[in-house]
Amino acid sequence: MKKLILILGDQLDVDSVALRGINPKTDEVLMVESVNEAKHVWSHKARIALFLSAMRHFAEYLKSQGFSLTYIERSPFTIVEELRSKIISGKFAHLVCVEPGEWRLKQSIEALALELNITLEVLQDQHFYCNHEEFKGWVANKKELRLEYFYRLMRKTHGILVDQDGNPEGGQWNFDRDNRKPFPKKGPGLIPPPELFEPDLLTKAVLAEVQEHYSDHPGSLEHFQWPVTRQQALLALEGFIEYRLATFGIYEDAMWTDTPFGWHSLLSSSLNLKLLNPREVIDAVLVAWKKHDLELATVEGFIRQILGWREFVRGMYYLDMPQMALDNFYDHQNALPAWYWTGETKMKCMQEAIGQTLQYGYAHHIQRLMVTGNFALLAEVLPKEVCDWYLAIYVDAIEWVELPNTAGMALFASGGRFTSKPYIASGAYIKRMSNYCGSCQYKPDIRFGEGACPMTTLYWNFLIKHRTQFEASPRTRLMTANLSRISEADQQAIQTHAKGLLGDLNSL
Repeated sequence: MKKLILILGDQLDVDSVALRGINPKTDEVLMVESVNEAKHVWSHKARIALFLSAMRHFAEYLKSQGFSLTYIERSPFTIVEELRSKIISGKFAHLVCVEPGEWRLKQSIEALALELNITLEVLQDQHFYCNHEEFKGWVANKKELRLEYFYRLMRKTHGILVDQDGNPEGGQWNFDRDNRKPFPKKGPGLIPPPELFEPDLLTKAVLAEVQEHYSDHPGSLEHFQWPVTRQQALLALEGFIEYRLATFGIYEDAMWTDTPFGWHSLLSSSLNLKLLNPREVIDAVLVAWKKHDLELATVEGFIRQILGWREFVRGMYYLDMPQMALDNFYDHQNALPAWYWTGETKMKCMQEAIGQTLQYGYAHHIQRLMVTGNFALLAEVLPKEVCDWYLAIYVDAIEWVELPNTAGMALFASGGRFTSKPYIASGAYIKRMSNYCGSCQYKPDIRFGEGACPMTTLYWNFLIKHRTQFEASPRTRLMTANLSRISEADQQAIQTHAKGLLGDLNSL
């Protein structure tokens, strides 16, 4: 029985389980560029270019290895429509694919197999430490689903940063408190740049094509230098380990103008496209830890993001879909401000976070969580609109990782299903962790009235509005305790000012 092997745009793995055991005389590989996928959300030009360039480079690799490949460029049809056509025309009775990273596409492929009455073989993605059954086993009978306990299990299960008895290196599981420092007052100083890659002829052709066919999409291609091949991704990993890892941890939450990358790895796009395997990334970090005597807090903080949070949100995504995409715990209904797509706002922190996102298709986790995400939550924006923006605007965004991070963590739309509190902060946090506020017309310490920071006003308004919820939890009770220091008259003034802001978010 001849097989058709479907390779999706985020499955560019040279060791893919889907490619093992192929019969070159009968089996065929299919890859599809669907215009529909690029427009499913109004994707950043750099995100489209990254997928197309990486896919076309991978197609060249497959051809060089002798695979029989059908590669469809810029199809006006969906992936599933092209798949249906190929199955029927080629008379395939057996379809093989690695599990898609998007619930919608997974459901569509399963429905197609039923419709055509063919054998569907969906293989587990080998780019994760924890499979779905293992995650469901961990979830069973738990009252609370929290990263910390899952992360400890992963450490013990895989023998990472634990001693022979399963105890954590350094005597504690989490060094997060050591990794929250802002840059010095004079700024970050000289930071070695990440490995960036000059576009080759194939990528240049893709960039020209994207500029021509997606000219109305947001973002710039001027700074496109992302890894698009396995070889480039390995060089990016090597460069981070050698020059940037040592100082990553202490400043991983810090923000500064004209510092889009800080000490961050920029490996997420390569990991999510499957150009890199998380095991080789973690192994490289562990080797560097011993070789260069790196700070344990830095090493643990980086590994927690991959072995802990990345694995955890993937488990939650497949566990809770499709409900996760519909969740709206606070029943927020405001439209996403138009300036999320342009960066044309008077708030300096949002200018910086969105501005660099439009330039590079990238912002680090604190810019996403505590700037753009924090504001969207405080501004009571409809979660779906925020989630669509995050999926569209970042080069590393694939729904399995984007949706839980945005809906579940940044927006608390899942109502504490797997996060212990809403992640909210006033302008004071932004001021502490960045230099954004110094050149902003709004003042983070003013709660209402002329010159008041919208982040600050909306933060206190949110606390007042949801005081009962916050006072019920030990983790958030101290936040509402601070309301007792604000007079009733000022609290009323905050609410009045916030009402005006919420009614005209586009003017901020």
